[in-house]
Amino acid sequence: MSRKTLDDLDLSGKRVLVRVDVNVPVSNGKVTDDTRIRAILPTVKDILAAGGKPILLAHFGRPKGQVVPEMSLAVVRPALEAAIGAPVAFASDCVGETAAAAVAALGAGETLLLENTRFHAGEEKNDPALAAQMAKLGDIYVNDAFSAAHRAHASTEGLARLLPSAAGRLMESELSALEKALAHPERPVTAVVGGAKVSTKLDLLSNLMEKVDAIVIGGGMANTFLAAQGIGVGKSLCEHDLLDTAREVMAKAEVRGCKLLLPADVVVAREFKAGAANETVPATACPEDAMILDAGPEAVAAVAAQFEASKTLVWNGPLGAFEIEPFNAATDAAATRAAELTAAGKLLSVAGGGDTVAALNASGAAAKFSYVSTAGGAFLEWLEGKTLPGVAALES
Repeated sequence: MSRKTLDDLDLSGKRVLVRVDVNVPVSNGKVTDDTRIRAILPTVKDILAAGGKPILLAHFGRPKGQVVPEMSLAVVRPALEAAIGAPVAFASDCVGETAAAAVAALGAGETLLLENTRFHAGEEKNDPALAAQMAKLGDIYVNDAFSAAHRAHASTEGLARLLPSAAGRLMESELSALEKALAHPERPVTAVVGGAKVSTKLDLLSNLMEKVDAIVIGGGMANTFLAAQGIGVGKSLCEHDLLDTAREVMAKAEVRGCKLLLPADVVVAREFKAGAANETVPATACPEDAMILDAGPEAVAAVAAQFEASKTLVWNGPLGAFEIEPFNAATDAAATRAAELTAAGKLLSVAGGGDTVAALNASGAAAKFSYVSTAGGAFLEWLEGKTLPGVAALES
């Protein structure tokens, strides 16, 4: 179904309720990373340019329906003003008389930030009465928070059904990137699925093997697949209770013609710490007293070759214990190759998920990927083939 964008609506003189995600890290009362704030600028500036009045709805932390002063959105206001380059008004509630008065006082070219939506218990319950109160404050609803679209909340799903609605620029670009990568991809398509546990990625693997031509399995997950083939993994992180499940995944992939790439060699160590003494061994030769902490150079070469034979790449999860050196080597090398191919116009690369973004940023490769999503849960659920309520509401 089609979704409307800002281009499809007359915004002039309209009060535009914009659901954004500015749930940013804060230390000592100051925003320490304004990435999510900068990401909403195209939407806010386009609404202002069209003569509309942006009224921002957002959550911050997990106040669980209570007013928690430490979780007031007032803390992000200075960073928001710095990013927009203009004053931003603030209302101490997101509904009721206080919010209505702030909206009424909003002049042309001004932006308003409303207080934390999660201060109301009805937000996470998708209470129709709360959504109706929010709707009174605006003429148009725009959802620019893909990262919160997997939640059916009053400000992400309920509100979209009460006002003329559209996707914001960030939501639009996120969905466009994902649809290019999975809904209508240029083949061959390769996916990288890494991380600690198979148990958290079963839905993802099941959905991806229907849609991609190859899956690179990395991180602690790979150990479970190696063990499922009867290979000893020493003291490595491994879900021994899921070996049958791993074998089922491998059997299904074979039937569907989806190639699974497991590491041919691995980097092992006796200690899980930065700079730990380590050695590279064949994946079949992990010592009993050691643990696998990264993929080896032969494995990285195979992954790079797979990328070179592909047109589309979807990446979720690291190849090793990237947080500590030198066990970031495989992730860094593979990410760098993907970035080079993307920069050369040979690969469409889409990545997302918390660990993934951190790993790609650490490697310096993120900037050259076609699209890197900061949405954790929503990105994963999209890859799993699940319906995202906040997106579905824009399509109805």
